[in-house]
Amino acid sequence: MRIGVNTRLLLAGKMDGIGWFTAETIRRIVLAHPEHDFYFFFDRRPDPGFIYASNVHPVVLCPQARHPLLWFLFFEGSVARALRKYKIDLFLSPECYMSLRSKVPTLMVIHDINYEHSKDNLKSSHQRYMAFFSPKFAQHCTRIATVSEFSKKDIVDTYKISPDKIDVVYDGAHVGYHPLDSVLKQHVRNDYALGCPYFIFVGTIIKRKNLATVLTAFDSFKNKSGSEMKLVVVGHKVWWQDELKAAFDCMKHKEDVIFIGRANSDLLVNLMGAAEALVYPSLFEGFGIPIIEAFHAEVPVITSNCTSMPEVAGDAALLVEPKDANMLASAMQAVSSDACLREELIEKGRRRRDLFSWDKTAELLWDSMMKTMEIGTRG
Repeated sequence: MRIGVNTRLLLAGKMDGIGWFTAETIRRIVLAHPEHDFYFFFDRRPDPGFIYASNVHPVVLCPQARHPLLWFLFFEGSVARALRKYKIDLFLSPECYMSLRSKVPTLMVIHDINYEHSKDNLKSSHQRYMAFFSPKFAQHCTRIATVSEFSKKDIVDTYKISPDKIDVVYDGAHVGYHPLDSVLKQHVRNDYALGCPYFIFVGTIIKRKNLATVLTAFDSFKNKSGSEMKLVVVGHKVWWQDELKAAFDCMKHKEDVIFIGRANSDLLVNLMGAAEALVYPSLFEGFGIPIIEAFHAEVPVITSNCTSMPEVAGDAALLVEPKDANMLASAMQAVSSDACLREELIEKGRRRRDLFSWDKTAELLWDSMMKTMEIGTRG
């Protein structure tokens, strides 16, 4: 079988959550199924590390698709032609873009549809594109995979899709995450947090990640506790305006906030492992991979009580109302001062993390691909 894969988000050193989902699942699937040929569709010259085996055939298509008009040209033009040219039997898109022109059986992964619920999380041009095309993609594709029961229900309710068309394939966590010994932990703190313990915030800095509330809560925590704790922010700064800029400008303890920017996987493993706790009060997530990464690093988690995060965290995290800065500050105080609570959360995280792995994700995604092929063959 010839399987085409949308791999445009495999970008060495620049991958976000969907890029990691693509890399972790597709590598496992390729290696587990040498009997099939995989055609990887890139929009630029790929890093050789993404060519996982001899049954992978990289194909570079134009244009480089990083803007709505270019997305349209890439998927409706280049991808549609490539599916015909290479006689693809099954197309997998690990993100919520596909070709409406193609009749090839297609499995599309929709991680979440946050853009349907808030109109100011994306650039206006991106928002308009997603609002117009996403329902069409969801209807046109043969089958959908998504990463949580929350996202499945959201897709069903919003797009009026039959639940029978959607498979849940939970995310996993990078295998590199692990607890650090005290010596390495202190080295990391010396290098990145002036030798002090710290909370860590991980995520691309966009509005729905809710960093503004984290900054306000952290300032309140510092005012009340007098703690030497720092806040380490890891993520590419896409949005820095409105309430986020105002929250930072109003901080009394802004010198205790350390912006790392985008971190490679090795650095992020160490930064997570040396943290006092992960603070992850996102407004909307389809899954929330950093929660599982923190469980593997044996770091306590504070996260939101909405969307998918309670489903993923279970009882192994402190759940807060994400826009309630006082509630978040109280959670920071509790997790930093109560050793018994910290150990209880870490132990629950050890048990919880075993429910999620990239091996399981890849197996479930492959099963969904085979269902897609079976439906396409019947159709």
